[in-house]
Amino acid sequence: MPSFLILLTPFILFLSLCIGTIHINVDEVWSVLINLTPIQSSLDFSQTNKLIIEELRIPRTVLAWFVGATLAVTGAAMQGLFRNPLADPSIIGVTSGASLGASVAAVLMNSFLPSLFGLSIVVIGSFLGGLAAVILVYKLSSSVTFQYTSIPFSSFRGASVATMLLLGIAITAFAGALNSTLIYISDNETLRRISLWSMGGVDSANYQHIIIALVVMMPSLIILFNLYKSLDVLLLGESEAQLLGVNTKIIKLLIISLVALSVSTSVALAGVIGFVGLLVPHFFRLILGPNHRDLMLCSIFGGGIFLIIADILSRILFSPSELPIGIITAIIGAPFFIIILRQPKLKIME
Repeated sequence: MPSFLILLTPFILFLSLCIGTIHINVDEVWSVLINLTPIQSSLDFSQTNKLIIEELRIPRTVLAWFVGATLAVTGAAMQGLFRNPLADPSIIGVTSGASLGASVAAVLMNSFLPSLFGLSIVVIGSFLGGLAAVILVYKLSSSVTFQYTSIPFSSFRGASVATMLLLGIAITAFAGALNSTLIYISDNETLRRISLWSMGGVDSANYQHIIIALVVMMPSLIILFNLYKSLDVLLLGESEAQLLGVNTKIIKLLIISLVALSVSTSVALAGVIGFVGLLVPHFFRLILGPNHRDLMLCSIFGGGIFLIIADILSRILFSPSELPIGIITAIIGAPFFIIILRQPKLKIME
């Protein structure tokens, strides 16, 4: 399964460069990719296609892959950490925090500071909001002292998974209320901007976004994948994992930090995209079982493929108009998720 997804990825990436409102033939796409002069049945038409491929489709395709891979692998990590295949990255408040940060930036700051360091203030606000929400959840949950064995003096201070879950729900609700308040007081233009951003999309991708993805998301993908052994042990429970030599406090801090950093970046660059972090790892868990080595690898490549396909559909379903990609993932993900939930082989990890 991992090998198949790895081999399928270049084909899907190439397909994304060909399909869209303007169909571009395979030979012309290939010519652009290998830096040759495009095949010219019409000079103007070929130059237009070259511009579309280089400036529009390559950035959005690459960003879609990174966002899909990030959401899926962080979903797999959160499912392993919480020992529940129905968990996803938003469970610790990162998505709601990012949405609130984006709304604050759009409503209160965009008029006098539209950009900073070459990035939209909405992107920066989203990133900071997501990080702030997760830091708050982790700090509050770290105040809980719990005992992982019956041995005296074995208690320690660390972030309780159960407490993080409950605090994540509370922070999500609170951030949602503040976000709704900002939307209520915003003008029509700002309201439309926030609404479109909240639906998700990679249509505004550029090479600066790709550099950010390479700097932030790529290391996170690699590190999270290499934590598969610790996640396998954590499935036994925190007490057992601690007794087997896993420093659960450090592992939880590392996973939460990587999830916060990578998902905040993902939401900042592409808006809120649902179901990828929940559906993709859950689907592969049903097929592969709880082995996190194959699960994390399949989630990375499967998530990237899934979001690229969703992006292709967003371009062609109502061409020449484009649907927000978050709508596509919800339309695909919700019914499919209901179907797999009804399968008798579904088992919630305990």
